[in-house]
Amino acid sequence: MSETTTISVGGMTCTGCSGNVSSALSSLAGVSSAEVSHVSGLAVVEHQGETRESMVNAIISAGYTVDGETSPFDWSDSSVWRQSASNTKWCLIGCSIGEFGTLAYYSYSGITGGLEIYSNLWYFYAILPLVNGLATSVMLETGILMRGQMDFRNALSTAFGMSFISMLMMEIAMEITDLLFTQGELGLNFIAIPFMLIVGFLTPWPYNYWRLKKYGVACH
Repeated sequence: MSETTTISVGGMTCTGCSGNVSSALSSLAGVSSAEVSHVSGLAVVEHQGETRESMVNAIISAGYTVDGETSPFDWSDSSVWRQSASNTKWCLIGCSIGEFGTLAYYSYSGITGGLEIYSNLWYFYAILPLVNGLATSVMLETGILMRGQMDFRNALSTAFGMSFISMLMMEIAMEITDLLFTQGELGLNFIAIPFMLIVGFLTPWPYNYWRLKKYGVACH
């Protein structure tokens, strides 16, 4: 006889998350249907001959929590490394648009030429590429989440919540790299670009892995 089990799932922030949980549950032989909502945080599972333990293990293996329990953390999950790399890639694209655009403007306009290094005005212009990079990254990730049928308000909130620390780490690493090549001059050094991209990708990648593996937070 078919049974219905309701499981409280933690770590879901969007429809992508609920889809991941639903897929994990549906892959079990004894599960006939799994209705999962990231809004309520519940998974309602129709099953026959499947234990609650096996369903809980499937959810945890997908990177989410059940009743406050998580799978033992490790750094060797290749699928999570790949997914976090994809998340980091989109973050890098968004950050690069704002940062490279601002630095290129500095170089071609000459607006930062002759600035005294580490003066108050220098710091202002140094922070602006970082701010613009954060803005363009949030805009890009919001658009990606909205393509997953999330409304603008929730998409914007999720983009800030799941990615802001990653973006900040990325922006700081990229700008420091550029400044090392320009010796403190504010502008875009084209030789520095590949190094900025590499450093910008590698710096937040372990953090994104940890966040995805521990909390299942990263959905695009």
